[in-house]
Amino acid sequence: MFQANADPSKNLLTFAFSQHVTPDETRRWKGELPGLLTQLKPGFNLLSDFSGVESIDLACAPDIESAMDLLNQAGISKVVRIITHPRQDIGLSIMSFFHYRRCVAKVTVETMEEGLKALAD
Repeated sequence: MFQANADPSKNLLTFAFSQHVTPDETRRWKGELPGLLTQLKPGFNLLSDFSGVESIDLACAPDIESAMDLLNQAGISKVVRIITHPRQDIGLSIMSFFHYRRCVAKVTVETMEEGLKALAD
């Protein structure tokens, strides 16, 4: 399951995945991104919450990589990921090096509180 939201007043994109994440869900999420990105300006931040994830199917990786490319093209400035357990990470940090510009700040934290603090920094 996923939820996604754009907050133009904060120039912030948020999304959260939970339970067992499948390629069907990442495909739908990737399809929603262009509409959300039209609400934001270049230099936007992303808060991605994986804390509710039980598992992520490895077949989701191509959709996630494609979404990263789309975010990069739209002018993302900072990525904050909430990952509370190693099973929630399918190599997101490594993928980031290949799909985001070098100037994009990338932060991984364990709690929402830390994530909100990292956005403010």
